[in-house]
Amino acid sequence: MQVTMLKCKLHRGRVTHSELDYEGSCAIDAELMELAGIHEYEQIQIYNVTNGERFTTYAIRAEAGSRVISVNGAAAHKADPGDIVIIAAYAVINQQELASFKPSLVYLDEENRVTHTSHSIPVQAA
Repeated sequence: MQVTMLKCKLHRGRVTHSELDYEGSCAIDAELMELAGIHEYEQIQIYNVTNGERFTTYAIRAEAGSRVISVNGAAAHKADPGDIVIIAAYAVINQQELASFKPSLVYLDEENRVTHTSHSIPVQAA
């Protein structure tokens, strides 16, 4: 059996640019991509916390240290500069890998600086 699992995410990043007249994709600071484990041209899901939009695109590298998150092409209709987003990538793993699998979670502040990282999501009391 194979299971699709959350591989990594950038949590609560801020969109810095929205470029409609661009080929497509989401440009992400290369340092953030590396820290999270997102590969260039990898499919990503973007969840826009600000407006509720959810969409699929692929990641491209922005300049390292720039803190850029730029939503480009048709997806630019779904995110504006200043919007808060969660960027997630998933992996298909087999049953043997499941027991030791841990996602890479990177938490960002309002300027896309890393506040902390984790390999598990804390359970919140109801």
